[in-house]
Amino acid sequence: MGKSLIIVGLIIVAVGLFLHFGPKIPYLGKLPGDISIKREGFQFYFPLMTSIILSILISVIIYFIQKLKG
Repeated sequence: MGKSLIIVGLIIVAVGLFLHFGPKIPYLGKLPGDISIKREGFQFYFPLMTSIILSILISVIIYFIQKLKG
């Protein structure tokens, strides 16, 4: 139970840091492949490429953590 609480706490801290410093990271959310539609009275934004890159990075990090554990 203790290890689970520590892991959940670290995840919460990581998300908090990302939300705080995320807007200051250059190109995050402004990559080619991100969908942005702006019209009069309407704005739609879907960060497709940013989501794919973040997914790959998180997968690689989890892979290396599992390799280190055993």
